[in-house]
Amino acid sequence: MTALLKLPIHATPGAKHTEAAGEHGGALRVRLGAPPVDGKANAALIAWAAKAFGVPKAQVELLHGASGRQKLLGVQFVDEAALAAAQALVAQWMAAGDGGH
Repeated sequence: MTALLKLPIHATPGAKHTEAAGEHGGALRVRLGAPPVDGKANAALIAWAAKAFGVPKAQVELLHGASGRQKLLGVQFVDEAALAAAQALVAQWMAAGDGGH
């Protein structure tokens, strides 16, 4: 059985590094080290999420918002325990942010 994490993202393309940057309007703010052209920012987001959650890129999908800053990312996990660990990680990123500044 797989477990799906649906993660709202507020993307900020053109940053120096791709990284989680706290909470923005109820979504996880992610700075993307790629420009918003030719799908490069979306590819960077998917690659970052796969690495951050320790899953193959094939298990990360952009569910909504390909052309905007507000995105919905879907990440498949092997079980509920892996999903719970991912949710705890997201909570840490949201709490540790810079408040959207």
